[in-house]
Amino acid sequence: MQHETLPISISRVNQFDAARLDIEVSAMLKEQLVKVFSLTKPGMLFQYEPELDAFLEFLIWRFSIWVDKPTPGNALMNLRYRDERAMETGVKVRTGLEGPGLTVAQKMWYCIAMIGGQYIWARLQSFSAFRRWGDSEQRPLARRAWGLLQHVEGLYKAASFGNLLLFLYTGGYKHLIERALRARLVYENPNMNRVVSFEYMNRQLVWNEFSEMLLLLLPLLNLSTVKSFLYPFSKDKSSSSSEDDSTCPICRASPALPYLALPCQHRYCYYCLRTRCGAAPSFQCTRCSEPVMAMQRHGSVVEHKTHSQ
Repeated sequence: MQHETLPISISRVNQFDAARLDIEVSAMLKEQLVKVFSLTKPGMLFQYEPELDAFLEFLIWRFSIWVDKPTPGNALMNLRYRDERAMETGVKVRTGLEGPGLTVAQKMWYCIAMIGGQYIWARLQSFSAFRRWGDSEQRPLARRAWGLLQHVEGLYKAASFGNLLLFLYTGGYKHLIERALRARLVYENPNMNRVVSFEYMNRQLVWNEFSEMLLLLLPLLNLSTVKSFLYPFSKDKSSSSSEDDSTCPICRASPALPYLALPCQHRYCYYCLRTRCGAAPSFQCTRCSEPVMAMQRHGSVVEHKTHSQ
């Protein structure tokens, strides 16, 4: 007796997130594997990159789909593969999520098509580009092979786009190979809801807005004014007085041409004191916060006004 299949709705976002997570897991494994060969000859792994990607994808497939377990991305999104052909042969359903996993043939074809197909296509593209099949001076056979590759790629992209539109409408199969194998993603646990946490996103938004605000305000702040404002709250004021005769309070270096700020007579570099007084007519001494009315060379009796006439 044939049972009617209950209509189910699997979140499309979950399925896209699961595929993206699988890509990230493969990238993490690849990064760790590349670090193992970091001391070898530079560029050695570059020529074997398709083999490396296929090997990592095979490992994920071997320890997940082949042993009837979800891939890391599917496990995080509470998804698993189900054989849709078995649902048409009288499987008893209660929630619509029941059904057996993939058969051995489906698993093998999945590995051949998804992993082997991507590897063969990547190698064909690199080989044809290296041999320059598309150049006009190549032999007619090479040009025809290049044109065939371009047509096959165009047809595959068109079919993938059509499958994507159909997937967005029905939520059934997100990949052409899954549709061909009748391997559909369904919820593994019907009582587990997708947990969406916006904590990380909110934190990122706050920090982005805060950094943009700092980039806007920092150029408008006068650092000398800020230092003068914070100076009365500093704990160690005795050490600053001992440094009056040794370092400039602005550049923290020994003044090559020492000048005194009047009337407080704290010593500065001539360039530091002149530029600050020229930039801010109401410049205050960074050590005592007293307004600087004039400047005098150290050891001289000649005074120089800070304000230009």
